[in-house]
Amino acid sequence: MRPEPSELQELVRDLHRQGSAWLPAGLGSRLDWGPPLVGPCTVLSCAALKGVRDFNPGDFTITVAAGTPLVEVQEALEHHGQWLSVDAPWGDGDGAAAGSIGGLVARGLAGGYRQRYLGVRDQLIGLEVMRADGVTARAGGKVVKNVAGYDLMRLFSGSWGSLGLITELTLRTLPQPPLRRSVCFQGENGDLALLSRWLLNSSLSPERIDWWNDQLAGSAGLAPQPLLLIGLASVDAATLEEQVRCLQERSTLPARVLDATTTQAWLARARGGTATATAKAPAWLLRLGASPDRLETLMQAPALGGLAVDMAAGSGLGLAWSAPAGPQAALTSGQVSTLRSLCAELGGHLTVLRQPPGASLPAWLDAPSRPLIEAIKRRFDPAGQLAPGRLPGVAQSVSTL
Repeated sequence: MRPEPSELQELVRDLHRQGSAWLPAGLGSRLDWGPPLVGPCTVLSCAALKGVRDFNPGDFTITVAAGTPLVEVQEALEHHGQWLSVDAPWGDGDGAAAGSIGGLVARGLAGGYRQRYLGVRDQLIGLEVMRADGVTARAGGKVVKNVAGYDLMRLFSGSWGSLGLITELTLRTLPQPPLRRSVCFQGENGDLALLSRWLLNSSLSPERIDWWNDQLAGSAGLAPQPLLLIGLASVDAATLEEQVRCLQERSTLPARVLDATTTQAWLARARGGTATATAKAPAWLLRLGASPDRLETLMQAPALGGLAVDMAAGSGLGLAWSAPAGPQAALTSGQVSTLRSLCAELGGHLTVLRQPPGASLPAWLDAPSRPLIEAIKRRFDPAGQLAPGRLPGVAQSVSTL
């Protein structure tokens, strides 16, 4: 259902009175991500909630309706030399599978730009939400300040629609860096790990340090060898060239310097390009996490065989996916379970964002804070109407899948 803004609140109130389960959604481009819903459920899209509500370039803040595609927000900011320092979601490399800004926040997925700019929840400074009973609530504003009570910005980031429908967001923007370069190194994982460790402890501040495995490099049209893609940005050409030269001198591996356009083309090709939920979608799409100092062990793990892997070296977070068809799509649930155990041993986690028909792995396992998570859920959604089966940190029983 895609109600008009004037109809949304009354529709939510009707669902509440009827005791009907419903799923808050953005544009509906990735409804198959995460756990399957339990029982009949109405999908309520905020696609009609579009547009920039307020933008003050001088204050570097923008307020947008939650259904606005991320690509449209970036285009609006580009006219003023600004941007949101977040990656587009997987499969959105060229905007063809455009996700909404509300959906991006609801899933809380952070890409490689987290290395320098932190995650999407750190860009949020204000939020408007609609509860399961149709009551609206606001938190934050146009400036960062401390307030009492729930921190709604952090609660709703990564909540997967389980606490309420995000209807409006105020975000912090940044000046668009005038100069960008990337330096790519390909070689053995051990050599890349040495360079990554040095870089993370150096005075350089790259925008991203993306570590690809050989499978992903090959799918991007490069030699099938692991690579480190280091993104640099500056306002001064001499400073940028000095950073590039410093990287070239530090490593014995051959370095390839890329301009910003070439870098974006690589990223789009490697991360699914025009993939959507119905075309070129991966059989498996996994979110991986490991302690950054143990990422080398993960990147060399046999359990990653057949998967394209893109990890952020600084945060230890990233994605892995299999081909939509062919032998690589035949990755078994047992192999993914082994990989999940390895991530836990390395101080991280594994989330199953997408899995092929017939697989029945829980999207996530119980978090140590499960009792607190469930208590918060009861406060926001006492009747349990929102996103049944999709409460992050609470594993869904395989028997219900």
